[in-house]
Amino acid sequence: MPAWLIPKDNQHNLEATIRRSIEVGINHIETARGYGTSEMQLGKILPKFSRDQLIVQTKVSPKPDPKEFRRQFEQSLKFLNLDYVDLLGVHGINTPQLLQDSIRPGGCMDVARQLQAQGKVRFIGFSTHGATDVIIKTIETDQFDYVNLHWYYINQFNWAAIEAATRHDMGVFIISPSDKGGMLYKPPQRLVELCKPLSPMVFNDLFCLSHPQVHTLSLGASRPSDFDEHLKAVELLDQVDEILPPIVARLEAAAIARLGEDWFKTWHIGLPSHEETPGGVNIPVILWLRNLAIAYDMVEYAKMRYNLLTNAGHWFPGAKANQVRKINLQACLHQSPHADTIPTLLEDADQRLGGATVKRLSQQ
Repeated sequence: MPAWLIPKDNQHNLEATIRRSIEVGINHIETARGYGTSEMQLGKILPKFSRDQLIVQTKVSPKPDPKEFRRQFEQSLKFLNLDYVDLLGVHGINTPQLLQDSIRPGGCMDVARQLQAQGKVRFIGFSTHGATDVIIKTIETDQFDYVNLHWYYINQFNWAAIEAATRHDMGVFIISPSDKGGMLYKPPQRLVELCKPLSPMVFNDLFCLSHPQVHTLSLGASRPSDFDEHLKAVELLDQVDEILPPIVARLEAAAIARLGEDWFKTWHIGLPSHEETPGGVNIPVILWLRNLAIAYDMVEYAKMRYNLLTNAGHWFPGAKANQVRKINLQACLHQSPHADTIPTLLEDADQRLGGATVKRLSQQ
């Protein structure tokens, strides 16, 4: 929307949030060309600070036409009102095709390198919601300085990608650990009890940062006071070896008590990807969300994510299980030790979690 339509209260809140961020030593500001008016609004604030005080990151999606990638980046720089960004992320390398669009000769990465040579970009990375194997392949091109990916307590599937990033001396930035990591700003009471004496948010922050391979967490602050809970984690970093193990053990015991030990330890083995499944049903994600709903009462979070399926493209791919009775899953589940029970569990997941379609923020 044009700048004059942005409500003044929203702009004042953003400036207060950025000022509070800098006051407490948080100076990495992350946005993207696809995040609505974010860059435009930041462009009214960032020039008020000393440039060497900030680490500014924006992201531009890969394009088949690299000229469009350049045009969108130049628009980002103009909106941000900056001469350069510290970090440019190729936004959403989620599929092999998007990887190819990025790294092929004459593609988006060539443009990014040109921008770097012109002093408009300092470091180049990529963000991803893709499968772990796609992330690893992207890392192993050895063309990127850092990666933005999903990894936190409830979703540790991308650890192999983090290990690959470590081997390639890349920065590791965790996407949305407080929202996609469980909507931890409004956790269910069961999770609150299991994480004591920490809040679920502080526990998750410490869990991520206790791994030295992880460097940066995005906080998603929407008001100045949102930093306060995260700052508690910083004060406890030197105590993680004492604080975390009892909480992790309690969370695992609670999950086993509700899900059963065999299922808890083996549910993920031999599951097909959505591309390998009739109807595109995303079996691993659906079973994972069902586990969270049952083990930790994370029903609201599981419903939000479940109902995003079928509607988020390559950002959260695959279909729901609402048609699973009409599909024969026997062949694609032949490597799973739970092949006989999974169709029934998928039906159960749809009954528990099915509801109105959810859209990604950029689609709203």
